[in-house]
Amino acid sequence: MALINLNPAHDKARAEFSVISPLDAARRAAVRYDQDKGIFRVPFLGREYLVSFPDGEITLDEGGEDVPLTERVCILHYLVRAGDVGLAGRYVTFKDLPNGSIYVGPFNNRAVRPLVSVFGSRPEMLVMAGEKLGGTRVDVGDWAVTVGVFPKVPITFVIWEGDDEFPPSGNILYDASAPYHLETEDYALLPGLTIFAMKKLAGL
Repeated sequence: MALINLNPAHDKARAEFSVISPLDAARRAAVRYDQDKGIFRVPFLGREYLVSFPDGEITLDEGGEDVPLTERVCILHYLVRAGDVGLAGRYVTFKDLPNGSIYVGPFNNRAVRPLVSVFGSRPEMLVMAGEKLGGTRVDVGDWAVTVGVFPKVPITFVIWEGDDEFPPSGNILYDASAPYHLETEDYALLPGLTIFAMKKLAGL
């Protein structure tokens, strides 16, 4: 699967961001916008990011570390593309997203397999780490947690425990409204970022 080419994607995202209507974008994305300062406050993976308008510069609210390019692209894409649509309350898989069925194999290699590799033998740590990101345990599979990656983008991480015959397995689920808020390529990137954050929180 050809994931986003980050440097051109970042340049394009900043150009698209620079011409949005900030108040309308904030409403659609369910984030705050400070008109006086020209700053969006965007919750992302349990932290708050400050995005300046119109230049698209992004910093962490608490300061300090640089924001990686992958995260910058996803944040800008969300502000540009988030639609005027609420959550559907119904799960879909990656293959159900636009063109997702073409790339299920690579997506499984880059997202589902790492999920099972990290948390398959310790699924309770998945729930614990997801809750530290502000997520909620849900009744799917044997162990599952839904993490609000962005305000309108919940992602659910599912583990089925293994037994003597079968190894642990997993899946990643999206809300059916997902295509209204980001492109499928973004949904290929976000689970990996979330798994990395949960792995770090779990101390694994």
